[in-house]
Amino acid sequence: MYKLYDFLPSGNSYKIRLLLSQLEIPYKRVEINILKGESRTPEFLNKNLNGRIPLLEIEEGKYLAESHAIMYYLSEGTEYFPNNPLEKAQVMQWLCFEQYSHEPYIATSRYWIHILGKADEYKIELEQKKILGYAALNVMEKHLENKIFFVGNRYTIADISLYAYTHMASEGGFDLSGFPNILSWLKGVESQPRYITINTIK
Repeated sequence: MYKLYDFLPSGNSYKIRLLLSQLEIPYKRVEINILKGESRTPEFLNKNLNGRIPLLEIEEGKYLAESHAIMYYLSEGTEYFPNNPLEKAQVMQWLCFEQYSHEPYIATSRYWIHILGKADEYKIELEQKKILGYAALNVMEKHLENKIFFVGNRYTIADISLYAYTHMASEGGFDLSGFPNILSWLKGVESQPRYITINTIK
């Protein structure tokens, strides 16, 4: 059985829990509280030198880190990852977009405001994050004009990746009311079989 080293509020960890639920793969969950430094202990660093969650233990002593690498590993050969070479590349394109153009602004803002409770301390940085966060949301909104999902008009790990932090964007100070295509897409993700919320523990 897989073992998932997880921090419940983390959107990156949530990506893995959601995919595992939808694939109906059993796993054991191990809470790692990053706010208490639990991902920086010698014991955890022996599992992942980068000291980050999520971390998936595939078998005893064999670990896979980074949320997108884990999602790729779990989804290859399933309905959540395409067979078509172009669509495969398009999924990877959106995974890269999420990591470099989306998460650093939307997820980081949420972390500072909602998890750390330090909105005042990071006030200047948050204003800068807001500009680029909204730029990422505008890219998504435009792409979804005539689409239900991000790749091939079917639900893939690209949607899981982007959904994780987008649906919690308000916790980072972002207003989604002006993004009707994104709001419709969020509902589409939430209507998928075996959908779970970020607060679900299995």
